[in-house]
Amino acid sequence: MSTDFQSAREALGARLRELRAEAGVDGKDLAEAVGWHPSKVSRLQLGKQTPTRDDLTAWAHAIGRPDAVEELHGLLAGLTLKGRSRSWRRQLAGGHRSRQEIAVKLTDNTREIRALEVSRIPGLLQTPDFARHLFDQLAAFRGIQPTTEAAVEARMRRQAALYDPAKRFHFVLCEASLYHRACPREVMAEQLDRLFTLVGQARIELGVIPFGAQMRRTIPHAFWIYDRRLVIVETMSEELWLQGAEDVEMYERAWEWLTESAEYGAPARRLIGRARASLVDLA
Repeated sequence: MSTDFQSAREALGARLRELRAEAGVDGKDLAEAVGWHPSKVSRLQLGKQTPTRDDLTAWAHAIGRPDAVEELHGLLAGLTLKGRSRSWRRQLAGGHRSRQEIAVKLTDNTREIRALEVSRIPGLLQTPDFARHLFDQLAAFRGIQPTTEAAVEARMRRQAALYDPAKRFHFVLCEASLYHRACPREVMAEQLDRLFTLVGQARIELGVIPFGAQMRRTIPHAFWIYDRRLVIVETMSEELWLQGAEDVEMYERAWEWLTESAEYGAPARRLIGRARASLVDLA
């Protein structure tokens, strides 16, 4: 069983447990209501058994939360999708929260994350208000249920991993990401202030590829590398989980080539500060 499959299954189990606790339903009572052995409830909550769609529907109705069915089915979709392609339509059927819970577990089970972003701030570095605007916009664009507050909460909870001494994080942003603004000016200013303070922190390496930098290879798209086992790439319609050795090696080579052009430390702060100052000029 892959680490990433188990991460998704644990995220689903945690959400089942949370929903049951919020409803004030005892595990034994839930098992009796749906005709299961109590051990099945325990296995599902601990991420030790893969539920079916019918299991999840029964769970939601038994605790009086039929509105949670789509969200649970979305979590299951992220768990059971085969191959490299994971449809956003299926994963986000119940809103953004389900995918964020998978991200929390995925990060928990990873020691080193390398992320390159072209035009946006990485989720692990976002402020709550910045994330809130992005989730609202994405929900409107995709026409899905807006579970914004729950998604923001999960994203902020994921950021606790930044302070885990056993983990390492390497972020490289194209300078455009410091200027592309999908939120009010004051929210972007707060976001840039956060980035400024993160430069040089222990266990967090943050670089910026400046406008006009010479590169050995142009940047086709953003990507995230989890340890040396998984690369995640997002498109408009789907998410690609690349786990083959050749794929991982290719993206690691791209990472090495692209990060050669990044500025770190004081030069990175200057680039962030210049973007921050441009917001004042717009006032």
